[in-house]
Amino acid sequence: MNTAFPSVSPNATDPVWPVGALMQAIADALASRFNPGAVEGEISGFSRAASGHCYFNLKDASGQIRCALFRRSAEALSFAPRDGLRVQVRGKLDVYGPRGDLQLIVERMQTAGAGQLYEEFLRLKARLESQGLFDPARKRALPAVVRRVGVVTSLGAAALRDVATALRRRVPHIAVVVFPASVQGAQAPAEIVSALEAAYRAHSDPDSPARCDVLLLVRGGGSLEDLWSFNDERVVQAVVRAPMPLLCGVGHETDFTLADFAADMRAPTPTAAAELCARDRDSQLAALDAVAAALRDGCIRHLDRQAQGLDRSAARLGRPSVRLAEAQRQMLQLQHRLVAARGLWLQRQHHVLDRAGERAQQLRERALQAHTSRLERHAQALSLLDPRLPLQRGYALLTDAEGQLLASVQALQVGAPVRAALADGELDLAVQAVRARGTPA
Repeated sequence: MNTAFPSVSPNATDPVWPVGALMQAIADALASRFNPGAVEGEISGFSRAASGHCYFNLKDASGQIRCALFRRSAEALSFAPRDGLRVQVRGKLDVYGPRGDLQLIVERMQTAGAGQLYEEFLRLKARLESQGLFDPARKRALPAVVRRVGVVTSLGAAALRDVATALRRRVPHIAVVVFPASVQGAQAPAEIVSALEAAYRAHSDPDSPARCDVLLLVRGGGSLEDLWSFNDERVVQAVVRAPMPLLCGVGHETDFTLADFAADMRAPTPTAAAELCARDRDSQLAALDAVAAALRDGCIRHLDRQAQGLDRSAARLGRPSVRLAEAQRQMLQLQHRLVAARGLWLQRQHHVLDRAGERAQQLRERALQAHTSRLERHAQALSLLDPRLPLQRGYALLTDAEGQLLASVQALQVGAPVRAALADGELDLAVQAVRARGTPA
């Protein structure tokens, strides 16, 4: 590649480079000196764009370099790159002129074993998991009503601004209490634990103005080293001790820390953490209204979809006035047919209801007649059991002086008073003789 070098004035001691020419010259020098080349290191800050291109840093203990893995090379990989994975890559050094960034254009990649820091992460995760710190059974649901939100993060962090912005937008009436702590560096784990303990002490006092219903532990994205404070065992143990539901939103969606596993809930970003803990009432009411509208307007949805399709077709065709007018006429016809069909359907439903009401009335009348007939039969049977009915045929009902029925002559003696009940009155009698059945008179 030919590079246009600047001219030097006779009085100048150094050449004056245009920036673009300087970047191109550096790129050419790197290409002639190092390309192609192979590099081994650990992946950090891996991301995949919507285009399929991948971007990450390749690093070791003494340095790092930005890398780009374009879609055609990414699709040829037999594994999924991720943060912490140690790889060997082959590619070409290049300078991205618009930003002046040195980058390695990766053409091939193969694994070289997990990075040391990632291996330590996996070992610590396995040990804490064996202690039950990540058990889903111990995790709590977020409260339905939140009056105060606590946030543990750095006062200068972008994560705090993101959380405050999201809460102000969704639930401006909710109070926010910040428990400041460093979120990166050697001192960060101790400060995070101290901030968590301060939030726990405030929660134990019902009258404390800093008592929070839910606590957010948040930080923006970064490499595995940047987020390492949230993998510290002291921080994980403190997260587990939380007396209130604790939501962890550290890094980006692809970042996972041990604090995420120990928290009651993990959010992919600090903003998402704020949105999860403060579900605004308006959105829930809007969702209910949307469902009601969908149920109410189900017949109209098809017409709306057709109208949207017509709009898209019209936009693609430009301004076809004739076809548009025809489509509008068809739309009006469909609308009239839909209204008429809905009226016919409602009319049929009314007829069905009327017939059902008539059948129900007939069933009630039949049931009433059946019950009346059954009652009359029972009343007739009951009247036949009336003990006074035989008195109409000349029988008498005998009782002793105490009014007890006499069913045997064994209970009587000569001279004993007896009362006889006849059909139209009663007689007072006296026993003149007692004869058992079979005894001669």
